[in-house]
Amino acid sequence: MQARLLPAARGAFWIFAGFKLYRRNPPLLTTLTLGYLLLVVAFGQLQPVGPFLLPLLLPTLTALIANGCRALDQGLSEPRRELVFGLREHRGALLRLGVLHLLGTLAILALSLLLQGDESSLLVVGKDETGATETTLDEAELLWHMLRLMLIALPVLLAFWFAPLLTAWDGVPSAKSLFFSLVAVWRNWRAFLIYALTATLIGVILPGLLLLVATLISKDLVEVLSVALRMLLLLIFAPVLMTGIYQSYRDIFASDSSAPTGSDA
Repeated sequence: MQARLLPAARGAFWIFAGFKLYRRNPPLLTTLTLGYLLLVVAFGQLQPVGPFLLPLLLPTLTALIANGCRALDQGLSEPRRELVFGLREHRGALLRLGVLHLLGTLAILALSLLLQGDESSLLVVGKDETGATETTLDEAELLWHMLRLMLIALPVLLAFWFAPLLTAWDGVPSAKSLFFSLVAVWRNWRAFLIYALTATLIGVILPGLLLLVATLISKDLVEVLSVALRMLLLLIFAPVLMTGIYQSYRDIFASDSSAPTGSDA
């Protein structure tokens, strides 16, 4: 597989191209995104086996959402019929990819536990106004632990960014798809950095600024605006972000002549 080297600004384009794709069929992308999030939450609550089953399914779910994006991008009349493209033909490889995802997740957890050490370092013991002893979290220490966990998980995230599409669409074996994905993301790290910064600006910084301005006007306005922003982020911006894998795959791997095509609609 040949991965293109893109300019850094292309990362911002993926966000705006995602908005354009979302406008073609908001119900479809919103339904796929909410379904994905609900499955993640449901498996998280299905203790103790749920968290182990979820990584097995994530590559297939990722490819399914990308199929929806591809169908919308190609203007197919019935995009729902294209959702399973490549999933049946490569279900074994996708399952093996899921097993590798599970192993990667377990490795992240094991490494984070080894580096975490004594959990008591996260706690601060003090006294409240009445003189009673109280225990609180050390926010700085907690932030450092979260940052360290993100750094540990980053290689796994990058390796699985393109892997489901390379397997489902191009028939690349599971282990090779991880390698190609990691190399492609590494070569285009500037574009992915801009993508992450743009997403943070739109999804975190701008809403935070709006709420900050609202606090200067009215407490009631803050409550209303907070609910409205949450709905917008969940129903619009989350589906837009879910198109990011497809948008970046199309730019880095697929050309107009070699882009995957599904069955006749």
